[in-house]
Amino acid sequence: MRVLAEAVIPELPQYYRGKVRENYDLPDGNRIIISTDRLSAFDRILTCIPYKGQVLTQTARYWFEQTKDICPNHVVSYPDPNVVIGKRLDILPVEIVVRGYMAGTTGTSILTLYKKGERQMYGVTFPDGMKDNQVLVEPIITPTSKEFDGGHDEPLTPAEIIEKGLLTPAQWENLSAYAFALFKRGQDVAASRGLILVDTKYEFGTDENGTIILADEIHTPDSSRYWMADTYEQALQNGTRPQSFDKDFVRAWVAERCDPYKDDVPEIPQELVAQTSKVYIEAFERITGEAFRPDDSEASPLERVRKNLEPFFQGV
Repeated sequence: MRVLAEAVIPELPQYYRGKVRENYDLPDGNRIIISTDRLSAFDRILTCIPYKGQVLTQTARYWFEQTKDICPNHVVSYPDPNVVIGKRLDILPVEIVVRGYMAGTTGTSILTLYKKGERQMYGVTFPDGMKDNQVLVEPIITPTSKEFDGGHDEPLTPAEIIEKGLLTPAQWENLSAYAFALFKRGQDVAASRGLILVDTKYEFGTDENGTIILADEIHTPDSSRYWMADTYEQALQNGTRPQSFDKDFVRAWVAERCDPYKDDVPEIPQELVAQTSKVYIEAFERITGEAFRPDDSEASPLERVRKNLEPFFQGV
């Protein structure tokens, strides 16, 4: 299967490797961001999923276009289906998650904390008696500290963000207004596709003028939770989870067979990998309303990426 496992290109400057993205800083102040097909979980790379990088890049491209009237974003150009040239930013030290439902599985999600008995979270007070996956009266922002050194993100209230000096009052007001407006646009577009945008993560940075700019990705299957709208009411009544784009086949398969934080991961069956790839493609088509067109124009994805990035080799 055709996969972009890595995109190490020596002719490009200032290389930085992320879990799933390869990054290169250009002399002009822009950054090359290449989305590989790596699948990360349990703080390690499990496998590669064909076309995952293209799906994420092109889904984010769709949403950046859909929301550019709301908030400036980092996009400069798209030289390749897996690549975005973005403006290099100073990333703000607060991670923003907007939630419209009592849902989530992580340690910082409101459902997890609610089930532990907490009723005051992120500066919001919740009533007793809420159901799993119940819609909130209105969307909320659940900010966490953004730990750049691999530490654990911690829940924050808006007051704490200001008190700690993580953001100025004006920055928080601006950023939260952007986040709510982006989420509202996302929910409206998703509803027209028969989907519910449940929650999503945003990353913001500032440019050389201090302007707040949307970075990274937006409303992709990796940064957002979507439910199929026609399954929601019945699931809520039954106390079950609405149908979603379930991409966690690989994660679940691994967790059933070993301790993924300590043990060697067994070889993952190719049919499982192919199934996950199919879900990513289905998610792209359902979310955007567009047909997915894989770019198999060169002998390998890496050859194609290299060819399309050759103009940036100059002067390196």
